[in-house]
Amino acid sequence: MFNDLTYYYEGNCPQTGDRLRLPRTSLAEAIAYNLMQHLVNNHLYSCEGKMYGVLLVELSTGEKRVLKAFSGLLNGKSVVEGWVPPIPGRNEVAVEEARTLAELDAIKQELITLKHLPEWQEYKNLCHKFEQQLQIISDRHRHCKHQRHEKRQLICKTLTGEALTTALAELDSQSRQQKIERRQLKRQQNEILQPLKQTITTTQLRIQELKQQRQVLSRQLQAQMHAAYSLTNFSGVSLSLQQLMPMGLPTGTGDCCAPKLLHYAATHNLKPLAMAEFWWGSSSPNQDKIQGQFYGACAERCQPLMGFLLSGLKINPQNEEVNIPIIYEDEWLIAVNKPAGLLSVPGRYHDRQDSVLSRLRNLLPDGMTLATVHRLDQETSGILLLARDRFTHRQLSRQFQQRQIHKVYEAVLSGVVNTEQGVIELPLWKDPQNRPYQQVDWQQGKPSITHFRVIARSKDYTRVEFTPLTGRTHQLRVHAADARGLGVTILGDRLYGCNAVADRLHLHAREIYFEHPQLEKRLHLQTITPF
Repeated sequence: MFNDLTYYYEGNCPQTGDRLRLPRTSLAEAIAYNLMQHLVNNHLYSCEGKMYGVLLVELSTGEKRVLKAFSGLLNGKSVVEGWVPPIPGRNEVAVEEARTLAELDAIKQELITLKHLPEWQEYKNLCHKFEQQLQIISDRHRHCKHQRHEKRQLICKTLTGEALTTALAELDSQSRQQKIERRQLKRQQNEILQPLKQTITTTQLRIQELKQQRQVLSRQLQAQMHAAYSLTNFSGVSLSLQQLMPMGLPTGTGDCCAPKLLHYAATHNLKPLAMAEFWWGSSSPNQDKIQGQFYGACAERCQPLMGFLLSGLKINPQNEEVNIPIIYEDEWLIAVNKPAGLLSVPGRYHDRQDSVLSRLRNLLPDGMTLATVHRLDQETSGILLLARDRFTHRQLSRQFQQRQIHKVYEAVLSGVVNTEQGVIELPLWKDPQNRPYQQVDWQQGKPSITHFRVIARSKDYTRVEFTPLTGRTHQLRVHAADARGLGVTILGDRLYGCNAVADRLHLHAREIYFEHPQLEKRLHLQTITPF
């Protein structure tokens, strides 16, 4: 099982144009899980979120070794014992880097001070106070205006001559007095707020100026580092980052795990066999990373370097094996046992093209006519149906829509469930700020129903059989994790809060029942749960 492929680091060789590939295998992932366990037991590694990576290498003697690396700095240090060192070149700009970092820190501190000036809050509070006063006056004036209107109508009917003129003049005077009162309040507001507004405007201009200075300094430092950083590949060729990406480099290029690991292996005569990178620690909103989840080469900083870094590397052909077990096949459809970690269909980006569909299209003579009827999450294993023609695809899709296809899943939950069986009904809705996370939403959510039955229990885990009646995204994962469902996450489900270290998401599509569109008989396919 440790030769199963879950992802490829790949790129075109700059000299030959050949496609070069280094796999992420289940063995590399198992090694990474061991590293995660080490990170769990050492609080120093949970302070900040970052990417970590492992590289399985082979020495000239045939002995296997494991290299490990972190992205950027670890607790403020670029060199940490036991970890692959940064790419050479940093020392050449160390003095300039220290000076620039000191300037950037001074800018950061001034920005913090400016953003916490008391005038900001004072201006906000006074604006709110005047808005309330204006609203009170407006409401009172509106009421008075309505009363004056009624009085005008009344006196025009009951008074005449000089009495009428005097009464109307009095009402007009009241209207003018209220307008004067409103202007006086606005004048007072302007006199009090204007000095504060000038201070804030000056502060905003200074903040903008400091941000521009920070941007210029950062770009200058990055340019110096990129000119100094030198990468070496397995052909023995060394080039600076500036030479490799002359059109410009994003911040942090060269500091990621993959370039560090591959450069170190190339310069120490080590043959890479497999590599895996994962995120560990907290994640800021713009990063959208999940602790313990594996990620491929980042599109901006690492992917453009892959072709050069892998140049000269000879991959053992056995690593190219594609193993997707076919559990049922005829001239109309195929059912496979999808491994965990493999997409059902290709993703949008270059680093997410490897999938069941793309592999079968390359493997089978009629592969280009294949179409998936449904999907499984990347982390979920189990039965996946593919149609070989449009009619079969249409008929099976209709069965799914009409809920005539029944699936049975098996899962291990990271806790004890006391209820023996039951039904979970929780409406699900995607969280647009945290995709692909799904949440329970009673207003917008789509109905989702799951039957569950406990199969077995141990001290810390519960094995459960799920039968979903609807097919919402992450339905079983949310129904298990949410307190209004079972309240216990599926083992390995980091997206929904499982903190236990596990080698995979313990969710498997074990069985499927459906009517064969061509044979007109009901099929029951099943697989063995791999955990």
